[in-house]
Amino acid sequence: MDESERKLNKYEMKRDFNKTPEPDGKEASLEWAKDRPVFVVQKHAASTLHYDFRIEVDGVLKSWAVPKGPSTDPSEKRLAVPTEDHPLEYGDFEGNIPEGEYGRGTVLLWDRGSYRNLKEDPESNPLTKQIEDGHITIWLEGEKLKGGYALVRTGKAENARWLLIKMNDKEADARRNPTSTEPNSVKTGRSLEEIRDSRD
Repeated sequence: MDESERKLNKYEMKRDFNKTPEPDGKEASLEWAKDRPVFVVQKHAASTLHYDFRIEVDGVLKSWAVPKGPSTDPSEKRLAVPTEDHPLEYGDFEGNIPEGEYGRGTVLLWDRGSYRNLKEDPESNPLTKQIEDGHITIWLEGEKLKGGYALVRTGKAENARWLLIKMNDKEADARRNPTSTEPNSVKTGRSLEEIRDSRD
């Protein structure tokens, strides 16, 4: 078992792949991804509506649940709650998780693209170290989100929480509200309701 497979143990334990259409993690690639590491944001109508922010790190998607979704306004600090690592192929998932299954509800692929490490010396400051240190800075090249973003850990141990913050750069825009003005899927163009009713 390689390291990425070990990281997915929690993901696999929470799911019955005979019932859920979610990927089982056996395909470690994404057709739309190029040479750079990827990020995705999935809009998830589960027990409560939230956005799952995921970045590729060492063969898996490190994941945070963002209740209000990402912002393009640097003055807004969005709560980001860590969740289990997901397989890379989850970055293409869109559909309905059935009742009775973990994360039940509708998942929409809200944004996707590549990212790069903004540290001055990325080799000595890889994303794994930034996660351990509790301060991540990356530049997103998505279809909706662009520019620098920081993920900052606050608190310690069980009280630890993260904040997702837009950095103050040329892509910052306090007037823009993409979660409201651009609600549909970047994969299919569908709305959350259309995906829910399709029973994919």
